[in-house]
Amino acid sequence: MEAKSPGRPSLLGQFSSQHIRLTAQRRAILRIIQESKGHLDAATVLRLARKRDAKVDRATVYRTLDILKRLHLIDELDLMHLNGGGHFYEARSAVDHMHLACFQCGGIEEYVSPLFEKLKKEIARQKGFEISEARLEVGGRCEKCLRGEGGNTGGQLH
Repeated sequence: MEAKSPGRPSLLGQFSSQHIRLTAQRRAILRIIQESKGHLDAATVLRLARKRDAKVDRATVYRTLDILKRLHLIDELDLMHLNGGGHFYEARSAVDHMHLACFQCGGIEEYVSPLFEKLKKEIARQKGFEISEARLEVGGRCEKCLRGEGGNTGGQLH
């Protein structure tokens, strides 16, 4: 049984519904992304997928990530250029959320607020703009780092 994050539909189900060949390697990659509680870069996806299936190679990871992006099943995030400017990936959520990126430890926290929804409605109303997607990144120092308890989490959720 596939684990799903709240607000995130099944990647395996959505991928399969597109009639794209679902190999064992792709299945491993999809499960890694679906089950992740954090934001993964391609190198981490590759490392974790190889633990499940040693046949997974770098090209398969990048091709699968590209397919998932084109199908709008995952989001590719810069996340304030943490860890040298690498890109992170997460399964697309049904709820728009903000990312709080800690410059000290590299941690990333997701934040949902009714004020964000209100701001989107205000923009749409004032500008006559239909919003399909909204992203907001905020950089600074997290609560743990401010207390001196932070460590390098490498882009994982606190």
